[in-house]
Amino acid sequence: MIQDIKPKKFRNEYQNAKAEKSDRCLVYKEGRILLKEADGQIDYPTFEEVGVQPEKGLYAFRIDDTRLFLYMGELEECPAGVTYHSLNILRQARPKALAYAGVVGNHLNQWYRDNVFCGRCMARLEHDTRERMLYCPRCGNRIYPKICPAVIVCVTNRDQVLLTKYAGREYTRYALIAGFTEIGETLEETVAREVMEETGIRVKNIQYYKSQPWGFSGGLLMGFFCEVDGDTTLKIDTSELSLAKWVKIESLKDMDDGVSLTREMMRVAYERYTGGCCFEVDK
Repeated sequence: MIQDIKPKKFRNEYQNAKAEKSDRCLVYKEGRILLKEADGQIDYPTFEEVGVQPEKGLYAFRIDDTRLFLYMGELEECPAGVTYHSLNILRQARPKALAYAGVVGNHLNQWYRDNVFCGRCMARLEHDTRERMLYCPRCGNRIYPKICPAVIVCVTNRDQVLLTKYAGREYTRYALIAGFTEIGETLEETVAREVMEETGIRVKNIQYYKSQPWGFSGGLLMGFFCEVDGDTTLKIDTSELSLAKWVKIESLKDMDDGVSLTREMMRVAYERYTGGCCFEVDK
């Protein structure tokens, strides 16, 4: 998946560090990211290349010893050789470590952008010097990065799996059922609710698979496998999905893109089925 960048290491511990002209600069604008790109290979411009003062950089994290900083302002114009790209370019960009840095940077950028003033007393927030936390000097309110739990659900029916396509999204490839956990809800309850709301079917035998940080949406995705329980007739919520259908599990053979938990789970479903796991349902 996109976060699997070994042997490189993602170091997300906060440092009260000051940027230098040679440090890489992460710049975002309206769902796009500033990149140097050629034939799928990407890099981030330095503060010197962007033409902004390093003092305006906000420390984000390191990839090995490479420091990356957020620039929260807007550029009047892009320097030569650097352009804004859709964040979706990061799904396939190389090197993978820098692609992942762009995704996590987007998560942080959204949090800083949305937390300028205290939601309790409206004073301007300040950044703590010891940890990644914003605090209010007037009322003492403390705000940490927001991470939203969400589920990815692979629903099976004997030799079939439920695939969907999102409605009104830039991403148009096949996906699995997905949704954010609501307040007061367990992850398993989220699985059952999201499947029912989006496709009108019930599920059983809900089993956790694994998780993935997903900076595109600021979420922490948790994957679950489950089986249909009873009627398999699909009743699609067209406000969420443009398509939902049962397809043969055998068709999932080459779905894994090495990026998303969704696609890895499609491959795992295929491997389990062809390996003899039949996903039986009650008769």
